Amino acid sequence: MNAIAAGTFDIDAWDDEKPYDERGDRKLTKVRVRKTFHGDLVGTSVSDLITVETAGGPAAYVGVETVEGILHGREGSFVLQHSAGSDEGAQWLRWLIVPTSGTGELKGIRGEGRITARPDGSHEWDLDYTLD
Repeated sequence: MNAIAAGTFDIDAWDDEKPYDERGDRKLTKVRVRKTFHGDLVGTSVSDLITVETAGGPAAYVGVETVEGILHGREGSFVLQHSAGSDEGAQWLRWLIVPTSGTGELKGIRGEGRITARPDGSHEWDLDYTLD
């Protein structure tokens, strides 16, 4: 089954630690994020991120996110690998579903997606995926 899913998410918690590496105007920080998904995926997630901030503001992050919920009527969980950054105002935020991470009715899920940050601070997401 090939499918495209889309929706929005709310950030319910953003818990950052004290930066663990500060050199000049650059800071690396561990962050735990909790989200609620709406749309074709209804559920929640917990992400562990490492963020990079420079004098120009947020510059990049990488992370792993465990998602639990119902995707197009199928219940289970899967893990997303995050890669994101910005360069002179242009942002890119990508997900990769970690192969073999799906459970329940989402076992066998594979794919990739994107996050779009809106000017008002809200977020949209889309996910292109296959499911056995």
